[in-house]
Amino acid sequence: MDFPIFHLDFAGNRMLIAGIAVLHVMINHALAVGAIPLVTMMELHGARHHRPDWDRLAYRTLAVCFIITTSVGALTGVGIWFATSLVNPAAIGSLIRVFFGAWFVEWIVFCLEVIAIMAYFLSWKRMGQRHKRAHIALGAALSVLSWLTLAIIVAILSFMMEPGSWLARRSFLSGVFNPLYLPQLAFRTPVAMLAAGLFAVGLAFFLTRSERELRAQAVRLLSAWILAWTPFALAGGLWYRARVPGWMRANVPVALTTQAYQGWYRDVAVALAAMAIAVLLIAAWGALAPRRLPRAVLVLPFALVLVMLGSFERVREFIRKPFVIANYMYANGIRADVVPLLQEDGVLAHATYVSSRTITPANREEAGRELFLICCTRCHTTSGVNSVLAKLTNLYGPRPWDRNVVKGYLRTMHTVRPYMPPFPGTEEEAGAVADYLLALRRMPAELDGAQTAGVRVPADVAAAPGSR
Repeated sequence: MDFPIFHLDFAGNRMLIAGIAVLHVMINHALAVGAIPLVTMMELHGARHHRPDWDRLAYRTLAVCFIITTSVGALTGVGIWFATSLVNPAAIGSLIRVFFGAWFVEWIVFCLEVIAIMAYFLSWKRMGQRHKRAHIALGAALSVLSWLTLAIIVAILSFMMEPGSWLARRSFLSGVFNPLYLPQLAFRTPVAMLAAGLFAVGLAFFLTRSERELRAQAVRLLSAWILAWTPFALAGGLWYRARVPGWMRANVPVALTTQAYQGWYRDVAVALAAMAIAVLLIAAWGALAPRRLPRAVLVLPFALVLVMLGSFERVREFIRKPFVIANYMYANGIRADVVPLLQEDGVLAHATYVSSRTITPANREEAGRELFLICCTRCHTTSGVNSVLAKLTNLYGPRPWDRNVVKGYLRTMHTVRPYMPPFPGTEEEAGAVADYLLALRRMPAELDGAQTAGVRVPADVAAAPGSR
């Protein structure tokens, strides 16, 4: 409530973050954390067996990873900062206060990683066979740096799901070593290695078109890499799932398939399991009989793992609802311990960027619009993705809605939708939001955020000394 509200009324704020974050995770896991040790292993294999063709394949694989990670990967990494800071600055501010030291170290490691990957790629041909050991050592060092960035960021991601003892201790170490940190790290690390292997297998389709023997050998080695990491990914996944709180696991059906299609949860879960089995079967085929594996099939496993990785990220993001930081801050950026105060005093009384702090007959709809922006737009739009009007139409049908029924639902929705935060305002403010929604249904209009509509402040703030 201390910041102007950024809002995209068609795509929705959470879609903005999801699109950037999922793309970044796919690139980071497969092409950075996992691919660098894999390429280093391929380079070592070529050096030990005196195979220039293997060295060329490793170099070409690295070239693709280098181009994508230093362009799209870097842009989406910065994009996550911009998007999350725009959509939920209160949450980012809280995380920075807890993890400032970790982020400081992560940026140092990231800068070293950028320098190292440029040195590793650009010096490949210059160092040649004479300095091959030193070059492989550089690849190993880069592998460690890539993993360290993952290890630091996972501490923050797992903290958002389960702060653990930090809620009482409020210390840096209790935030880092939260209950989900090691399980999630134990899962993400082998998943990154698996994704890298699957990416390299798919890339072999394009990089070995005229070298059938090299392709067969590459597919065999890369498939063995995939199969070797599979038990670790499975064990890490089971450990991770066992440590996720029960109330979060109860959100999985909606997280995976959305509220509208949660009846399809079992079917979607079976489809994802079938994808995982298909990937492993193709990897086993590649390890045992690579020459009989159709060339076109090489691309399929990486496509399937992208679907599975995207589904995992969606579930991980959603199951902690109604919180953005579990048991500390709700998804709308309002701290859980502040909600009782706001339900007594009102949201408008404590909001900075609103046109009025009180509700009158003349401004009820405008006050409702501002309350909707503050309390609801982190997840909802008016008529776009996750439209609140569509949700209410599903509940109450096409007939005229009863204002008191809508107001009552706003006051109690968290009891029937456990992934929804409680309405943080007074009963009068819930009525104002209901008035706004009923007016919006009668005359649909796009809801503009502060980036379009500008900001408004109460008269007492505008008249204060130094406000201009």
